[in-house]
Amino acid sequence: MNDTAYFDNAATTFPKPEEVYVFMDKFYRECGVNVGRGQHKLASKASALVAETRKLLLNLNHCPNKVVTFTSSATEALNIILRGVICKDNLNIYLSPFEHNAVTRVIHYLSSAFKLNIHTLAFEKETFKYNLEKIKYQFTDNSPDILAVSHASNVYGIVAPIEEICALSKNYNAVNIIDMCQTMGLLDTNLNNQNIDYSVFAAHKTLYGAVGLGGFISDSSAKLNPLLFGGTGVDSANQTMPDSVPERYEVGSPNIMAIAGLNAALKWNRHIGIKNIFEKDQMNRTRLLSLLQDYENIKVIAPIDGIGVVSCVFENYGSDNIGHILSEYNIAVRTGLHCSPQAHKFYNTFPAGTVRFSTSYFNKDEDFKRLEEALDFICENS
Repeated sequence: MNDTAYFDNAATTFPKPEEVYVFMDKFYRECGVNVGRGQHKLASKASALVAETRKLLLNLNHCPNKVVTFTSSATEALNIILRGVICKDNLNIYLSPFEHNAVTRVIHYLSSAFKLNIHTLAFEKETFKYNLEKIKYQFTDNSPDILAVSHASNVYGIVAPIEEICALSKNYNAVNIIDMCQTMGLLDTNLNNQNIDYSVFAAHKTLYGAVGLGGFISDSSAKLNPLLFGGTGVDSANQTMPDSVPERYEVGSPNIMAIAGLNAALKWNRHIGIKNIFEKDQMNRTRLLSLLQDYENIKVIAPIDGIGVVSCVFENYGSDNIGHILSEYNIAVRTGLHCSPQAHKFYNTFPAGTVRFSTSYFNKDEDFKRLEEALDFICENS
């Protein structure tokens, strides 16, 4: 049994529900074959699993009439979407101050091909809140063409009011893209909403699935230029990519083992209940914040209400030094910039970064006791 006190769940949730481990192993041993590329029973069984997993994901997000596209990662999904919608000059693109490099690097690359106008959504540092009134004025002055927002920051745990912001931008027919890597499976979100065009997910984070699988939810009518070209298992005689979604974007052999893991994770989520999962995560977040705020040598950067992602700066120590000390106590955290340098620039923690603690449904009493012991040592030696 792993005895690590694991507070690195924003990178990958760990451990997974036991059902995920068991079903992944069983399915891959019994049916680890390719999907949709054969008439035999195993291929049909694998295809049925993929179809069921799509349905479970849509039901989780209350959008049964939308379509799930599976990719190798959320990063690939964001590349498909952004490189599909950013295709001409003079687009007004609005971002939150907290976007991941999976968004900002793609836009940076595309800015070498197109003249793009990049705007940052109005946000109040002191209150950790988006300023919707100022955002209205921003949109009036420069009407949005594309909006890309992290539902929750992977650095500070700040949750964006995506329904309100997307409703405002949709008044200008903007394409709205929501990065839900830190929230899908945790925050009960209704994606049966025509104001949200693309919702991106990573199976290995708050969905509690395996690594190697991501994707996005969209309308079936959403047609983007493909990022990759190759075999899809359908319309093989045609040398152009299929028009149908998701086949247009799902190139090559799908990761059937990771899809099996997501299938089991979604059934676990349905059994436990997403509201109960969120409540447990919030309990662990509250306990974490209470512990961290007891130490005068620790500056906590986190909203009053947010998901279980908390960043800290330690007096007299760099973030990497703290990471090494915590590792000696067998405590897992994430240090540095967390692939989100713009978020750190916004809160003046660039370039040193922060120590990021992130909770999950599975944190135990022993995790917090060990963390307290380590923090006592750091405080005594500051």
